[in-house]
Amino acid sequence: VQLQASGGGLVQPGGYLRLSCTATGNIASIVSMGWYRQTSGTQRDFVAAVVSVTAGGDITYADSVKGRFTISRDSAKNAVYLQMNSLKPEDTAVYYCRARTTTSVNYWGQGTLVTVSS
Repeated sequence: VQLQASGGGLVQPGGYLRLSCTATGNIASIVSMGWYRQTSGTQRDFVAAVVSVTAGGDITYADSVKGRFTISRDSAKNAVYLQMNSLKPEDTAVYYCRARTTTSVNYWGQGTLVTVSS
């Protein structure tokens, strides 16, 4: 599985961005896709994830982004999106797309930088 993420950039506090991630390769093995983020010197933190419809379709969010971020998945395009609204400076991070397979193997995209600053 290969993941290509895009959509990061610089935005002012209160603004919005939409991240995209497209999967290629053995996509039939993917059971969930999601987003993590990492700031310099810290661990990679969970942001949001969506499980495939065949596996229940559950969506989960980190408490810090509930009500502001929305994750969605387009199975026809093998893509997952993260709509980020009401962005805060503390949302600044490198955002990584993750796909988990039926054998619990995680694949990661290359990361896209989101900077929230005035």
